[in-house]
Amino acid sequence: MRNVPLDTIDHVERVVLPIGTDYPPGHVLDWHEHRRAQFLYGATGVMVVDTGAGTWTVPPERAVLIPAATRHRVRMLGVSTRSLYIEPDAVPWWPATCTVVDVPPLLRELLVSAVEFEADYSLSGREGCIAALLLHEIAERTPLPFHVAIPPSSDLAELCREYLAAPDLGITNAVWAGRTAQSERAFTRRFRAETGDSPAVWRARARLLAAVPLLRTATVTEAAGRLGYASPAAFTTAFTRAFGLPPSRFTTSGQGTRPSRAGRA
Repeated sequence: MRNVPLDTIDHVERVVLPIGTDYPPGHVLDWHEHRRAQFLYGATGVMVVDTGAGTWTVPPERAVLIPAATRHRVRMLGVSTRSLYIEPDAVPWWPATCTVVDVPPLLRELLVSAVEFEADYSLSGREGCIAALLLHEIAERTPLPFHVAIPPSSDLAELCREYLAAPDLGITNAVWAGRTAQSERAFTRRFRAETGDSPAVWRARARLLAAVPLLRTATVTEAAGRLGYASPAAFTTAFTRAFGLPPSRFTTSGQGTRPSRAGRA
């Protein structure tokens, strides 16, 4: 099925409902949730998924697993999706939080086939076998580290979301501490308790996540400059250390080269 609202078919008695959807550039699916778990694959473009607990950046040819009844928002940057909506009871192994994963060739081709099904596809023939195999393949995926946590406190969450929208090298721990009327030491202790990272480490990771959408249209050199790195080499080193792949793999010319299993985190 293509470009079909989930609400119109959610009642169909199928464990897996596949839907393909094309979105205009920059489209935002505002805050919503699904009764079913969702496997959201971007065949093209970059997706940015927000929940109350964090932000996940989904590079091209990757996917994000979204738990059932998780309130989320998705920003689509040149994206055509292949989604699976899955009955929660059928996937007790589904992660409790959003998780970005790689999509190898077999899984990709199964998704391409599945979105051509009717809602009430046959369970006994080829279509039922593909739906079952999709779940087996998804269960084998390894998480990728394309996310940052968002603190539960509203004042810290506001600081983090502002930074994600516009990473700024001028922001320091002292600046953020001042915004929350705390000493720098007290602020850092509180931030680490809520996110698991120091503010400086969190900002460094957020800057690298911001590079993924940039690399759709910018070169590695241009992205490094816009994000304030001293050189393309410094940017490449930091990006590769964080994500296991060099930024060149996420440029238009570098897409289509599949990462090795050793490159996963």
